[in-house]
Amino acid sequence: MTDSITTFFDAWGMIDDVPRLEAISAAFKSDGTYADPRSLDALQGPAAIASYVNNFSAGVPGWTAKVVNLSTIGTSHRATVAFGGMGPDGKEMVQHGQYFADMDSDKIARMVGFVGIGEPE
Repeated sequence: MTDSITTFFDAWGMIDDVPRLEAISAAFKSDGTYADPRSLDALQGPAAIASYVNNFSAGVPGWTAKVVNLSTIGTSHRATVAFGGMGPDGKEMVQHGQYFADMDSDKIARMVGFVGIGEPE
């Protein structure tokens, strides 16, 4: 089940849009949804989700997204993801996010992401 989560985030670092869509289609149910603070609304279906990820990849070429921690209870998963690459100052940057996914069989049915990892203020 967690392979779909890893596949989805690996797609963020792909250079070409077509393989990215194929990977996201393999990870998400055909009516699966995705939302994060930058998506404005929930995106439905692999094509809409891939289009959103394409914009990320075009905006920060060379950046990757890697699952660095994953925990599971039943069909619900929490993933900590490290987004990293070269920053505008020429130095390596890493930003973390927390993602919550509900699975249906081996595919993501719903995923919601948050910036940061929820450190106490």
